[in-house]
Amino acid sequence: MKICAHSAVLATLLAMTTSASAGDGLSVIETTPRRAVLDAATDAIIQVTFDRAVDPATLGVETFHAFSRGAGPLTGTLSVSRDGRTVSLTPLRDASPGEPVTVTLGHGLRGLDGSSLRARGHQFRYWTQAGAGDLQFEIAQSITTRAFPGEDVIPYGGTATDLDGDGWIDLSIVNEATDDVRVFMNLGDATCRVDSFLQPGNAIGSVPSPSEAADFNLDGLPDLCIANIAGDSVSVLLGNGDGTYGPAQTLDTGDGARGITVLDLDGDGDLDIASSAYYSNNLRLLFNDGTGVFGGLTSLNPGINGEWSIQADDMNGDGLFDLVIGGQSQVRVLLANAGGGFTNHSTRSVSGRTWQLNLADLDGDGAVDVACVNSFADEGFVFLNDGRGGLRPGVSHDTDPFPLASDLGDLDGDGDLDWITSSYGGDWFLFLNDGMGGFQFHSSFDAPIAASCSLPVDMDRDGDLDLVFVDELDDSMIIMSNGGYDPPGPLGDLDGNGSVDGADLGIMLAAWGVCPAPCPPDLDDNGRVDGADLGLLLIDWN
Repeated sequence: MKICAHSAVLATLLAMTTSASAGDGLSVIETTPRRAVLDAATDAIIQVTFDRAVDPATLGVETFHAFSRGAGPLTGTLSVSRDGRTVSLTPLRDASPGEPVTVTLGHGLRGLDGSSLRARGHQFRYWTQAGAGDLQFEIAQSITTRAFPGEDVIPYGGTATDLDGDGWIDLSIVNEATDDVRVFMNLGDATCRVDSFLQPGNAIGSVPSPSEAADFNLDGLPDLCIANIAGDSVSVLLGNGDGTYGPAQTLDTGDGARGITVLDLDGDGDLDIASSAYYSNNLRLLFNDGTGVFGGLTSLNPGINGEWSIQADDMNGDGLFDLVIGGQSQVRVLLANAGGGFTNHSTRSVSGRTWQLNLADLDGDGAVDVACVNSFADEGFVFLNDGRGGLRPGVSHDTDPFPLASDLGDLDGDGDLDWITSSYGGDWFLFLNDGMGGFQFHSSFDAPIAASCSLPVDMDRDGDLDLVFVDELDDSMIIMSNGGYDPPGPLGDLDGNGSVDGADLGIMLAAWGVCPAPCPPDLDDNGRVDGADLGLLLIDWN
């Protein structure tokens, strides 16, 4: 990242910081956007204000970076305010609508007085605003995940992230039968559709399941981590920036790796991994050396049985990511402490195994809440946060049989997060949020065989959230356009009447020559209307 500082005032800043003892740690006072907000602009400048002036020499991607779930790493320019206390990251690209953005500050940050950020660093997450969606979903594409007819694939979830930096979100789908990740690149034509998957697939461990995207080596390209259930392992794939991944690094974790989440466990600014080990009632913590190479496996016993799902976020507002674990019959919050460990803070009972859980502010009070699905009970639960990381009594909601996946997204664009459940023995359910964390059933979506997961994501770049459904028994994905499927007309249809004819030719000839953007007749976007554009127009001539 490029760094800008106002060096002319450094002497003044040094004088200012003498009032703060060098023995005191550098502390975060305020962030913009604020933690847990749901309506941040996609082009927001990320700002962090400290209690004293920051040493610009300690600013860099290792100590200050952001990751957008859909757009990927938000690389850009780091700058320091005139008083030295506010650091701004101005991303080179926008985040995607309706998604979480995670900001990580490493303990390598220093104040001009020599003070340091606390050893465990600082993290916060906010959500970008989604555009209004009318919830009139239509199928834009139904596509197989098979390489050939009859192949047994079992796609079970995945991630939706722009893998090649073209501004369109791509899909990395994890497959339990073929033990691989298959990448489907967005066609980039505003139709929500994707191309057939890139071959060959990316080999990982046995029976891979949950996955999460991150930038593990801080090279500005999205990577991927996956928990392998039968392989008792975690695989890490580093992205190449073109939709492909490098060879997997697979680490033995033992005892049924069922859940996975990403956070900075040791405060060094790079992202580590926490995974659940179902059979041993334990969590496994894997530490990143900063280059995307993992080692230093340790175990953590959260004190509940059958750890299955796991997620991380700041549950009590102290700037540290905590862990929320779903087990055989309980959901538990472990609060991170400055010493590097975790403390059992809050536990709630559930009926049936907590297969998957999500974290976000569901009632608009600025605290991060929990939504989960409980497979054998055929229901989901919503637990609101008391503001200190404690879970209030939950509210249950009936689902179709055997719910596997729980996902959140503001599908109607009203400023709160809605809830999608996926049921192996049934269909996908959409519950709308009333703005206070209360959910009402809105609609169901038929699954070919088994509704396995959903990805709420803006596939067509129109600002609202679409839905990508995965059916693991049908070996297929269904991409649903929010607001109906309205494919664009032919490329050369300049007057928008649905055909390419003499009227369009006239528009092109009138713009012939140099034509600065925006210039619709410049079909190849090279800044000129010329023979190449005429050729493209004639291809679609009616």
